[in-house]
Amino acid sequence: MSNDSNNIITNPTSRDGDADASSSTTATNNPSPSPLVAAVGASWPLDGELSLEWIHHIMSALDWSSRNLPPSAFPSVFPVPVFDALVLTASKILHKEPNCLQIETLDSDSTVVVVGDLHGQLHDLLFLLKDAGFPAQNRIFVFNGDYVDRGAWGLETFLLLLAWKVFLPHRVFLLRGNHESKYCTSVYGFEKEVLTKYGDKGKHVYRKCLGCFEGLPLASIIAGRVYTAHGGLFRSIPVTPSKRSKGKKNRRISLNPEPNTLCLGSLEELSKARRSVLDPPWEGLNLIPGDVLWSDPSMSPGLSPNKERGIGLLWGPDCTEEFLNKFKLKLIIRSHEGPDAREKRPGLAGMDEGYTIDHDVESGKLITLFSAPDYPQFQPTEERYENKGAYVVLKPPDFDNPEFHSFEAITPRPKVNPYYDYEDVIDSDEDLDLESMVTSF
Repeated sequence: MSNDSNNIITNPTSRDGDADASSSTTATNNPSPSPLVAAVGASWPLDGELSLEWIHHIMSALDWSSRNLPPSAFPSVFPVPVFDALVLTASKILHKEPNCLQIETLDSDSTVVVVGDLHGQLHDLLFLLKDAGFPAQNRIFVFNGDYVDRGAWGLETFLLLLAWKVFLPHRVFLLRGNHESKYCTSVYGFEKEVLTKYGDKGKHVYRKCLGCFEGLPLASIIAGRVYTAHGGLFRSIPVTPSKRSKGKKNRRISLNPEPNTLCLGSLEELSKARRSVLDPPWEGLNLIPGDVLWSDPSMSPGLSPNKERGIGLLWGPDCTEEFLNKFKLKLIIRSHEGPDAREKRPGLAGMDEGYTIDHDVESGKLITLFSAPDYPQFQPTEERYENKGAYVVLKPPDFDNPEFHSFEAITPRPKVNPYYDYEDVIDSDEDLDLESMVTSF
């Protein structure tokens, strides 16, 4: 892992809010809120306007219920009408946002917090929010996706982030991860989690979540300097007009991709991709969403199909340099790979600290950021990865000099049963069942 002390600050001396200033924080024995306060079920405000007090009540209620109530009691904490109102309001906001968010209205006292995979680890998210400082007018959050699956509190995690999005729509930005899809949630636990928690209303809740997933933007550009996305870079889709038959003036020109051609796509192509799909396709013309959500960096030069995953791309340091240089960027911050995935990637650093610097090129750096410590929550062996999670803070004037904040998992976690067969399920999202993805549209 490269470490350039002129550009990478790993031991900041201060941070926003009241949190400890050390760069690696131990998170243990987080006290539960008062049950008299937390056990009161949420109600939707009569005027539809969320308040900071409402958000904090939800955080306390979700934390308390995860420790004290069985999953089937979740509707008493978050009733279906409240769920419906929140998801409808959030979906309207999300679906209006562009594929690639331009986060530009940054003041001289603003900071931007970038967060990686969370995977249903609610208590670690609660700690992260407190440690980094809650979202505010001068503290912007960009979440890189993978809010659900594997961990036992994906629903709570997603709903909490939607609440923050509705409360501060121009300060909290939620990007899509590869697990915000029908296929992944049917394999890695989120679907079963929702059905367990909402019972006979579970299918309704799950469908609403899938619809919301479709509205999540794919990427962001922060201050014109930093590109963030869940997986990373994407291909260009070269097209050629098919020949028109004579006398068929009104016949529509069909577009076909050039065979055996792989080159990096443009931000304009990204802006035009169709993201409203339950599962991003791995073939056809709409490949950019799948690339953005599933691709991985490599130490080998060039752009090639990601055969390990069966979808997306592998890109080398030369591609990182090309992308940064072409769009006048300094950083790429992506997520998508935890410690289990990284132990199988020769040449790339492990995820022990919650982040890695994968490419250090002339124009800037490529960072992988993972915010779920001690991941995955359910592991089939006694020996655990015990990785830290991390988040990145970007500060003015240029917002391109990342401060890394690593933290350990909240312990002990509440005892809960997994919602998927973690001993036999496909590891690290590899070797996808593409037929299942076809039938899930």
